[in-house]
Amino acid sequence: MAQTRPGSGFQTRNIDARDRAAAAPLIGALDAQDANPGVRRLRAWAHEVLKVGNGERALDVGSGTGSWTRELAAAAGSAGSALGIEPNPWLRAVAEERAAGSRARFMDGDALALPVPDASVDVVWCERVLQHLAEPDRAVAEMARVLRPGGRVALLDTDWATTVLHPGDPEILSALTSGALTGAANPYSGRRLVGQLASAGLVVDDRGSQALLQDHRSVAWPLIRMLGESAVRRGLLTEAQRDTAYAGLAEAAEQGALHMSVTMFGVVAHRPE
Repeated sequence: MAQTRPGSGFQTRNIDARDRAAAAPLIGALDAQDANPGVRRLRAWAHEVLKVGNGERALDVGSGTGSWTRELAAAAGSAGSALGIEPNPWLRAVAEERAAGSRARFMDGDALALPVPDASVDVVWCERVLQHLAEPDRAVAEMARVLRPGGRVALLDTDWATTVLHPGDPEILSALTSGALTGAANPYSGRRLVGQLASAGLVVDDRGSQALLQDHRSVAWPLIRMLGESAVRRGLLTEAQRDTAYAGLAEAAEQGALHMSVTMFGVVAHRPE
């Protein structure tokens, strides 16, 4: 489970193209998510369902540091292509550096106005992007636009309302985790994927999910403290309640009994012939 606030610097409106240092936490968060076993399992499932083949044209919307764009490029082979669309220039620079020797390519672009012609792409991949968008339906419509008839799309996204913390008073922990809903423009993204694809005229082929688990032996204190401060600031918890919750979580972690998770959902669909 990523130890960063949902949304924040990943939202396009918060990108500072003049400040490379501001991208460092984003790069660290993306690298941590790449290593998360739950993320890896859901990616593997979606990749298997998509069956990207040699010679196909793949598009990675919101490609970040390019880790999955490189995977798509490898699957598309020498006769195919993989293009990552990423509006953050610093993430794009890292992606290009890391793609040395790969056929993956990257360019600036917005999910709401993809710089790709109609019906020109065989496969679209979009992972953990829609949660950051105030108009996610427009982005899904754009992905449908660029897909050729018969082309496939995989949407993978987090649903922050599924955040679970244990042990502790359920009402206090519910107030604590409610802060996870305030940092994302589209915090219920995971549960909306099927409906968005259907509304865009695409046919759903398969669905999957994966709980992203925090280490049960340690507390993700940067995230927990951010959530706790938010809950106190909004009047949902007193400082005493917050501190009691902190103590209970710390004790559980010392005993190897902490549970902290959020669920990520995936949907694979295709454009009808």
